[in-house]
Amino acid sequence: MFKWSSLLSALVLAATAYGQSPPTALDLANLQEDVRGLTQRVNDLNLRVEQLEHQNAAMNPPGETANPGYATLIQLNAAVAELNHSIDVATAASKSDTLDALNAQMQKLIRQVNAALGRNRPVAGPAEAAAPADLPKIGISYVVQKGDTVELIAKKTGARAQDIIRFNQLADPSLIQVGQSLFIPGGK
Repeated sequence: MFKWSSLLSALVLAATAYGQSPPTALDLANLQEDVRGLTQRVNDLNLRVEQLEHQNAAMNPPGETANPGYATLIQLNAAVAELNHSIDVATAASKSDTLDALNAQMQKLIRQVNAALGRNRPVAGPAEAAAPADLPKIGISYVVQKGDTVELIAKKTGARAQDIIRFNQLADPSLIQVGQSLFIPGGK
């Protein structure tokens, strides 16, 4: 540690060397008090630095670069990505379950409508269809309107007329009736 008393002696010698009057006892006492205050302040700061270094060492053991209590940006991004993936998986499962339930309800409704109209043959749908393997199993139900033909229905729904005929096993496509329900494979 630097000796402040040697600095004080040097200041007294420098003042006399330049022809100035030597400092009075009061000046020396004030100067000594200032030096003592500065020395105390420097010691306090040194103590605080040591305390901070000790706290830092306790928070970050050797070999670790970050406090384990804090998450890094990479860790946060990984957690968000994992959460998004979980949400996507849950959404896909929920969507699939909802579509299955909707399909079952649609088939039930089609059977009820057909029964009310006096038709015993339900319209084939994705769950019940014994359709050719090359046809889409997903599509829509369509109720035949006045003036509809299989070709017009195919054009309206974006499906192929041959697929509608094959899937619904229509022996004579010209005999479709108003109110008849058809499953349109691949239709929109």
